[in-house]
Amino acid sequence: MKKLILMSTAILTMSQIYAQDMSDALRYSEDNIQGTARYRALSGAFGALGGDMSAVSINPAGSAIFNSGHISLSLANMYTKNKTAFYNGYSESSESNFDVNQTGAAFVFYNKNPNSIWKKFTIGASYDKISDYNDKWFASGTNSNNSIGDYFMQNSNGLRLDEISALPGESYSQAYRDIGSYYGFTNQQAFLGYESYILQPLTNDDENTVYTSNIAPGNYYQEYNMVSRGYNGKFTFNAATQIGEKLHLGINLNSHFINYEEFTSLYESNTNTGSTVSNVRFENDIYTTGSGFSFQIGTIYKVTEGLRAGLSYKSPTWLTINEETSQYLSTVRDDGGTNVTQTINPYITNIYPSYKLQSPGKFTGSLAYIFGTHGLISFDYSLKDYSNTKFKPTSDAYFNSENNRMENALTAASTYRLGGEVKLNSLSVRAGYRYEESPYKDDSAIGDISGYSFGLGYNFGNMTRIDLTYDQAQQTNETGLYNTGLTDRANIESRNSNVTLTLSFNL
Repeated sequence: MKKLILMSTAILTMSQIYAQDMSDALRYSEDNIQGTARYRALSGAFGALGGDMSAVSINPAGSAIFNSGHISLSLANMYTKNKTAFYNGYSESSESNFDVNQTGAAFVFYNKNPNSIWKKFTIGASYDKISDYNDKWFASGTNSNNSIGDYFMQNSNGLRLDEISALPGESYSQAYRDIGSYYGFTNQQAFLGYESYILQPLTNDDENTVYTSNIAPGNYYQEYNMVSRGYNGKFTFNAATQIGEKLHLGINLNSHFINYEEFTSLYESNTNTGSTVSNVRFENDIYTTGSGFSFQIGTIYKVTEGLRAGLSYKSPTWLTINEETSQYLSTVRDDGGTNVTQTINPYITNIYPSYKLQSPGKFTGSLAYIFGTHGLISFDYSLKDYSNTKFKPTSDAYFNSENNRMENALTAASTYRLGGEVKLNSLSVRAGYRYEESPYKDDSAIGDISGYSFGLGYNFGNMTRIDLTYDQAQQTNETGLYNTGLTDRANIESRNSNVTLTLSFNL
């Protein structure tokens, strides 16, 4: 019932409610098909090859390469290890999960008219996981710059006391709910800071807009824990055709869906002279769902018997996103020589109005050379301009400001993928390398990705094939704890390792 009341009133406001930022936009703009074992073994360099269900997700003309119907199913285990440095602290954490990351089928129909230039037509459907959000990291260290009190201070700037405090006789749940409904997310944060005694108003009258922090300057021991779950996936309908002996054309219609959960917890303690508040624990839960649409067009051309060239375009993805949040805050303060614990748990889930996100489109050019029945080598180059990422409606003042910020901070990023395969009768040996540039102009925020892969495949005849691949990628990034006040960054070095097994059948 409380959710329904909050939604019915909160929908009257827009970005004042909750500040979506660049990190959210980038998270949902990732486009890293996990794919079949053969696709991963070549590090995704499949744009000119086709003949693989995950290759169809890169270049829709790839299904026209199939000579017969094809079905594949892929299982993957992803292992993530994070090494985190935060001031004088260092920690390691890891996460492992097992999932079905790809499945799909394509059906081939040949033209029985030998005089027609239309040789065959294919249709197909597939599911691909684009991103896996299962992750966790832990940071701890002594911070001499910023306290969690600075977060609440900056959120309270200029706000009236009567707009961030509970009315006489009003419960924390009622006050938190109503303040969020009428005034928005920023006022809710100031409410938490005030009611927990972190914020001290200059005067106790309703018109007061000036606050100080009861956490004195000095050193702050901080622990920050982040755990996330979820995935970004798409269902694809594919249609492709072969024209003559050399040209292949295709189109994909993609239905996207997002499910993301994030839990963060900050613990801070201090023994600074003049601090009334000595301990703080601040927890946030975010639950996000989304759906959207994109399309792809592509072509593969047989330049010679062995040489193939591919070109594809993926449109922007138009997403509609829904978010829910909940919060918890507790403090320990000195009250006349006695330590008093103040706990604010509103037991309220904030349900925000839907917003729209347009992620950037992508161009991919590909070359491949096939050495008869002995093997192949393939190269893909992709370009994606992240500065074109946009929150919508652009008429909203906050969204417009954040779009300008992304336009200035983000850039066009290139991706290079190289893969090769050697066939030894029924056995195939594969390897690949990829390099992806950071979407930031200043790549200290999110670094480049470099990775390698190798795998094996065995063909049991014309009907069945099994493939196994191991791949690994590394990336470094600096992640701010909060987007205001306590913006200090944790340095994270991530290593993602994957083992993928694919079973495929020709029909």
